Amino acid sequence: MNLFAFFRLEHIPNAWLFCTFFTLVTTQEAHACVMPELGANIEAVRQQDYFEPGAELALSCKLGYTSILSPRKIVCTANGEWTRTRFMCIEKRCPNPDPLSYGELHYEDTVYQSIIKYTCHNGYTLSGPNNAICQANGTWSTSVPECKPVSCGLAPIPKFGLISYNKKINGNTTYFGTHGTYECLPPYVLFGNMHAECTASGSWTKTPECRMVTCPPPGTILNAYMSNNDERLYDFLETVQYGCDGDYRLEGNFQIVCQKNGNWSEKPSCKAPCSIGINRGRILYREKKLWIGDFEPNKVFHNDIVSVYCLDRVRNCGYAVSIQCINGTLKIPECYEEPSAIQFNLQYGSLPSEIEQC
Repeated sequence: MNLFAFFRLEHIPNAWLFCTFFTLVTTQEAHACVMPELGANIEAVRQQDYFEPGAELALSCKLGYTSILSPRKIVCTANGEWTRTRFMCIEKRCPNPDPLSYGELHYEDTVYQSIIKYTCHNGYTLSGPNNAICQANGTWSTSVPECKPVSCGLAPIPKFGLISYNKKINGNTTYFGTHGTYECLPPYVLFGNMHAECTASGSWTKTPECRMVTCPPPGTILNAYMSNNDERLYDFLETVQYGCDGDYRLEGNFQIVCQKNGNWSEKPSCKAPCSIGINRGRILYREKKLWIGDFEPNKVFHNDIVSVYCLDRVRNCGYAVSIQCINGTLKIPECYEEPSAIQFNLQYGSLPSEIEQC
């Protein structure tokens, strides 16, 4: 419609000038700025459809975001476009979370709305919230919770027994990881695990028992004497000692102990000495060459080593053969030949012990 149709010119002075001004205003409205499309997480202070040239629009960041770069304002220009800006909004970041003692933190990032999940190690329970959220102000919603050890009561003590803990105990409460060691009052014996532990379930490991253990009279051994031959029951860990008569030698531990199973530990034995079964010739005993007639008394002890001399007829040389006394038995080797009385008395220089050694 023609704008002049709305006015009666004869009633308005300077009508032409008024129409010219109105046409100019209409032209300016045609070049107004429309509401701009804002970048991600950016918002404007004013919300309207059109802005006159020269109008300023202040920009800000949405909750949980912070601005970088500038300018923070844009201006509507005469040609209906907004001035340019590099204004951007990025997510706010919370500080790296503190560690959780005796537990673990599970999270992927620390930016706004990130979530931390807290879990405790086995034997510990969480005291406090199990998660935290990174808030719009750049702080975590809660402080780090605490992982507290599972509690147990005092360890059960068997009758005739006692327990010692690995740490000081206050009151009647112990905690996961506390250890104890059981003992029994003599003459009682511990049956079961001597070590105790407050477990992750809040209970103690199985309690052992203290039982009375005795052994019967140990009895004598052949060719021996003993420190105590009372005909009575002996308590656990009581001991008896043995010794051998005369030239007998003890083999084994001289002391036996009453064991946990009610039996004595293995008894020793007394082993007999040996005589050297040759009448003429030389022997080697304890690094000395001796004529058998000078070897008085003719006796070596159990486990002792003695050597006799044999002849190597091919090379015509002598060599020593070692034999050992085993509980009264000393076996002369087959290679040994006892010399005759004439050879021993008149030709002793030709004996295997006296000639060149192989």
